[in-house]
Amino acid sequence: MNAEPRSLHFTAAGEPRGYIEPHALRELWFHTGTACNLACAFCLEGSKPGDGRLGRITLADAKPFIDEGAALNVEQFSFTGGEPFIVKDFVHILRYASEFRPCLVLTNGTAPMLKRLHQIRALRAQPQPIAFRVSVDYPDRERHDAGRGAGTFEQSWAALEKLHALGFKVSIARQIEKGENAAAVAEAYAGLLAAHGLPRNTRLVGFPDFLLPGAHPEVPAITERCMTTYQSADARRAFMCAFSKMVVKKDGRMRVFACTLVDDDPAYDLGGTLTEALGKRITLQHHRCYSCFAYGSSCSEIDR
Repeated sequence: MNAEPRSLHFTAAGEPRGYIEPHALRELWFHTGTACNLACAFCLEGSKPGDGRLGRITLADAKPFIDEGAALNVEQFSFTGGEPFIVKDFVHILRYASEFRPCLVLTNGTAPMLKRLHQIRALRAQPQPIAFRVSVDYPDRERHDAGRGAGTFEQSWAALEKLHALGFKVSIARQIEKGENAAAVAEAYAGLLAAHGLPRNTRLVGFPDFLLPGAHPEVPAITERCMTTYQSADARRAFMCAFSKMVVKKDGRMRVFACTLVDDDPAYDLGGTLTEALGKRITLQHHRCYSCFAYGSSCSEIDR
């Protein structure tokens, strides 16, 4: 077996890199594939129509990991893309997963999801609850549509309204800008939520610009000293890689990665089963790890 590169464990200055020792597997994510009906220039997955960097999963692909996750007492199954609702098997996957655990689905809330509302409606009867996080990048139609396409702002709000009316819990994914007035942004969303008949306290999940897959921006290196000086033990336990994993389909094979943000780096491929992936130390080498370190970025809605 080839030795791991020194750069994985040491910075350019020779300091030991910071790391996370996973303490649990509370949340299991599934990447449904990088294909999407939209082609957003800022997408951290580089998703677009027909994209195949990560393959579309089937129920047969997902079922062994759902079964293994349930046996390992995972608390929640979560799904991201791409756009999950363009995947033929996705509703079947969601139905199977929600037999065992609560589920969270990340969606852009546009035509593929809206066209399958009749199937989603039937999921209200599942033993475990299903929640949906819909992307509304900005509380401004023109800015949102400039990134995602004309009419997508209204479609996403329609999706939120319809899902809420069906009794599903909803939340919103938004983009964070440097130097923003977070309170003013939250108030702008609160106004929109009220206008669309949604609770003003609907959760907003903000994300910085994670850049495209394969990007290598210059960011400060995270060292062991950084992790003990600036992060408490509780803060380290709140990193996504401390309590979650993500299953992806890469080159036709199902693989387990350290978290939702590092599937573009094979160094974070932890194996072919959850059991194989458990307990492996996660080195904070990826540039997106700095967003978690500096801003507390997280895709999870699990209380930590």
